[in-house]
Amino acid sequence: MRRSLTLFLVLPVLASCTTVVPGSPTPGTALEQRGPAGTVPAGLDRFYGQQLGWQDCAEYATTGTTRTQYKNKKDIECARLEVPLDYTKPDGQTIRIGLLRRQATGDRIGSLVINPGGPGASGMSAAASLSAQVGKSDLGTRFDLVGFDPRGVGSSQPQVRCLTDAERDTDRLDVDIDTSPAGIAQTEAENKTYAEKCAATTGPDLLANVGTRDVVRDLDVMRSALGDEKLTYLGYSYGTHIGAGYAAAFPANVRALVLDGAVDPTQNQVESLIAQAAGFQKAFDAFSAWCAKRQDCALGRDAAGASKAFRELTLPLAQRPVDVGPRKLSYNDAITGAIQAMYSEELWGPLNAGLTELKNNDGEVLMQLADAYYDRDKDGKYATITDAFTAVKCVDEPRVTDRAVLDDVARRYKAAAPFLDDGNPAAGALDSCAFWPVPPTAQETKPVTGLPPTLVISTTGDPATPYQAGVNLAKELGGGLLTYEGNQHTVYLQGNECVDPIGDDYLINLTLPAAGKTCS
Repeated sequence: MRRSLTLFLVLPVLASCTTVVPGSPTPGTALEQRGPAGTVPAGLDRFYGQQLGWQDCAEYATTGTTRTQYKNKKDIECARLEVPLDYTKPDGQTIRIGLLRRQATGDRIGSLVINPGGPGASGMSAAASLSAQVGKSDLGTRFDLVGFDPRGVGSSQPQVRCLTDAERDTDRLDVDIDTSPAGIAQTEAENKTYAEKCAATTGPDLLANVGTRDVVRDLDVMRSALGDEKLTYLGYSYGTHIGAGYAAAFPANVRALVLDGAVDPTQNQVESLIAQAAGFQKAFDAFSAWCAKRQDCALGRDAAGASKAFRELTLPLAQRPVDVGPRKLSYNDAITGAIQAMYSEELWGPLNAGLTELKNNDGEVLMQLADAYYDRDKDGKYATITDAFTAVKCVDEPRVTDRAVLDDVARRYKAAAPFLDDGNPAAGALDSCAFWPVPPTAQETKPVTGLPPTLVISTTGDPATPYQAGVNLAKELGGGLLTYEGNQHTVYLQGNECVDPIGDDYLINLTLPAAGKTCS
């Protein structure tokens, strides 16, 4: 299945009352009511003032990763937030949003709500992974760290799920690089079938209300239920899109926003895709320059020839996948593994090792990188991220069905990222969104007014959300910009001794860095 137009992967709170009471939904559950806090939209009182039942996180785990993260962790607790499925029908069907919290240990300001992006990534898992680090910092003293799984994702109920684990494995073997009329027709038929499976398995009602428009509404319910008059938020990657959407919808409810790895608010879907292709090529070129200095570089000692060497090494997989135990490494998996490695310099070594293995007809490391991208655990279980990603993108963006535009996008993409050029004539196929069973729900963006100062962090060598996107978002929000010179996707709370203190100071004291501040 080809996804031809898809981007690759407080104020002081009200007094709280926390008690374990008879009739709790599960033994050991602490029922807590901190809301309603701040502004409550008409008709939504019961959601904004709801109790949350906090308990051990073990039963919230849905993947191998989260089972490990949540097991026997005493510093975190989990709950679910009830929200309307359709905000135009607040008395109708409801769904539940998964929450994970590490409570503040000192003079509490409020909650720091985080989302790691995707769309489709688990904010609960992200918060669990950051809990130990945050606990050692001033952030952990002053803020409850709260991660959430957006509607349809992970521990939220119900989930968006389109393919079974076995079907996902099979899909990864389906190369779909034939751009002949017959090849395009086959790809489009597969994409149509995928959309139909999503509708049948997930249901059109959830698919119609799974976009960023609704996640932003959920975030405001969450703010109030957590007891915060105003929102303090940290968003990475697509999470910056949620943050910007919240700023536009609820500017008066914002205390502080840190947006790291920005989605560009000035670009349409096509321009974002081409910019991302160029970003990945820039990252690949940086990898190639690093690799060329090594005696063991799988792509040779000439960085200028690395794109060609990469294509020559990976393209044969389109016809002859490599056995990796009972599985096969496909051309798609090799490309996905390389894309995964572009997100951080720490993965450049494994990528070189994987490409060296491939020379010897071994695909184990590249398969591990691809599995990490798709969040597939060692038991063959997939997280919901891939299906949720597609579902959100299909309602967040207008459909592109003009074949002339699709062909132009394919041509421009190959030109922007030659290391990903499969050698076939440029032609685009209708993706799954063209056959989606529900219409887009994205709303026209409007200038944001009445917003307090915000902080955007942008990395010069970010492959997935190129640097200029952060510049544009900071300008759009009228906030501060912190530049990080490096080759990775996002940087805050990853141990950088320049970036982390600046972000902490902003979140705690609302102090922006000096104009033009750069870290490395």
